[in-house]
Amino acid sequence: MSTETVSREKIESRVEDALVEFGAERDDIGPDAKFESLDVDSLDLVELAQIVEEDYGVQITGEDMKSLDTVGKAVDFVEARLS
Repeated sequence: MSTETVSREKIESRVEDALVEFGAERDDIGPDAKFESLDVDSLDLVELAQIVEEDYGVQITGEDMKSLDTVGKAVDFVEARLS
């Protein structure tokens, strides 16, 4: 996928879809939603990082994940790495 065509909305949508696959309720997912409150565990976050790397070529390390505690922060991180 060309990074030039990736909008913030696309990133948000992909992250949201992944979180729903992990068992989160779609209605609970928003920029301020903490992964912990969505019952997303560390293994889910590792899988999310793999999805982001596969889809967008953005690598999220374990160290990065420590500061990415909300959906919005994760989307911001991916968007910043693409620009």
